[in-house]
Amino acid sequence: MDDVRIEVRLEPWSEEDAGLLRALNAPELMGHLGGPETEEQLDRRHERYVRLSTDSTGVGRMFRIVLVPERVVVGSIGYWQQTWDGEPVYETGWAVLPGFQGRGVAKAATRAVILEAQAAGLHRHLHAFPSADNAASNAVCRRAGFERRGERDFEYPPGNPMRCVDWRFDLGGAVA
Repeated sequence: MDDVRIEVRLEPWSEEDAGLLRALNAPELMGHLGGPETEEQLDRRHERYVRLSTDSTGVGRMFRIVLVPERVVVGSIGYWQQTWDGEPVYETGWAVLPGFQGRGVAKAATRAVILEAQAAGLHRHLHAFPSADNAASNAVCRRAGFERRGERDFEYPPGNPMRCVDWRFDLGGAVA
């Protein structure tokens, strides 16, 4: 799959993306994250995504993933600020619609979001925390150039304990 070049564009999340968020809430996509969210949870998440997407301070951004040249919206990705092991960092997460999985979309989008986080320049590291049993997401991290730092206990969503893999990407000259 690494020899196939997939091109994606990241477009800022907007009010019009609520339907995409609902499509990404499918049981087969949310199985590693405690299952699908309720309508109320989706509404709150969408509001957060819209707010984050319009933020200009560098604390994070949310995007829809658009497959090029088809201009088809195929998923979501973003980065946001958090504290991990006492260090301010960015975290990233993504979801790709089932019909577009296995084609390199998530890897291409992750590489694009790395550039976005580097440009924001607030933090030195970008982390991803896929479930330890999510082979596909762990492969995305490896192929996108993240460093595997080991398995950790994590809670996501709140109240749902899980075992995750801590992956870290060094953003280079970013200032902590």
